Order: sequence, then structure tokens, then C-alpha cells
Amino acid sequence: MPVAHVLFTLGAAIVGAVLGWWPLAAWTQRSMKGERMPLRTVRIVGAALTALTFGVLALRFGLSWILPALLVFAASATVLTLVDLAEKRLPNAVVFPTLGVVGLLLVPPTWAAGTWWPLLWAVAGAGGMFAVYFLLAFISPSAMGMGDVKLALVIGLVLGWFGLSAWLVGLLAAFLVGGVLAIVALLLRRVTLRGSIPFGPSMLMGALIAVLFVGG
Repeated sequence: MPVAHVLFTLGAAIVGAVLGWWPLAAWTQRSMKGERMPLRTVRIVGAALTALTFGVLALRFGLSWILPALLVFAASATVLTLVDLAEKRLPNAVVFPTLGVVGLLLVPPTWAAGTWWPLLWAVAGAGGMFAVYFLLAFISPSAMGMGDVKLALVIGLVLGWFGLSAWLVGLLAAFLVGGVLAIVALLLRRVTLRGSIPFGPSMLMGALIAVLFVGG
């Protein structure tokens, strides 16, 4: 691997850690309704998560047109994950701005690709993912919240840009990750058989898996 690419990856991880420690931690605190997670915990977890996601995305995609959109998505994912873990809630004030900014940032890589099909696929992916989660929430409101349905718009937009394979892998990976986390929570006695765990982090992790291993 070229030294320049290694340095770029390390730089992205450091930037992610700094963002996670301060502005993203502050955004997380403002997005919470109560003091359910100490600021120090928010900063440490936020810095670690953002450094990890920024690093792996920079390693995978390098200095490319699509990277800014993915980094914005990753930064927002940190905030959404922390809020959902603390309060089982995905705030609109984070989800919808992310949807708008990521949508705008998908225009340059689409233009650079020389075809507008990826952007059309992104819009279709957002609509399709929203429809799937809305149906699940309609069938089982206790298992799927409307916050998850709204988050599906953002995830579908990102995965749709990469094509149908990434979209399907992201959808399936979310439920696979969710199942594994539920089993771990049961074994650790963090939740009972009648309890529930936030599904937003699983959706975001599934999207990251799809982008890293299927996106190109």
C-alpha cells in the first residue's frame, strides 16, 4: 500500500477522532432530551466511533468524489448511534439535515461518473428502503419505530447510489447485526426476552458493511 494512502487514512482517522470528541459530542448532547449519558462517555465513544469509520472509509475509497458524502454520513451515524443507545430515539433534527447534505454531496460523484444513473438509483433506493421499513413498522409497531423508518431514507439514499447489490446487502446486514446484538444483550442480561434494543445502530452498521464490501 502506498505511503501516501496510509498517511491519508491515518489523517482521516485523526480528524474523525477530533470531530467525535468535540463538535459531534456537543451535537449529541444537544440532541438528547436528558442527561442519560455522561459527556465524557459521549466524547470517548464518539471519538472512537468516528475515528474508526473515517479511517476505514478513507482506506477503502481514498481521495475520491464519493468520500465527502460518506464521511458526512459516518459523522451523523455517530450522533444517531449515541442518541439511540441512550434514549431509543432517532431525532429528526439529525436525520433530515443528514438526508439533505448527503443528497447534495452525491451530485459531484455522479457528475464525475459521467452518468446520472447512480443519482437516480440513490433516490429510488431511499424510497425503496423507506417503503420496506414503513411496512415493517406497520406490521409490528413495537419492533420498529418511525425513527427507524425515517433513517431508512438516508441509508437507502447512500446504498442506492452504489447499486442494487449494496442496497440488498445493507438491508440484510442490518437484521443480521441486529440479531447478533440481541443475542449478546440477552447473554449479558442487558435485555429480557420481552425487551427490545435500539435498531438504529444495527441499520447504520449494516449500511457501513455494505458500503465497504460491496460499494465501488
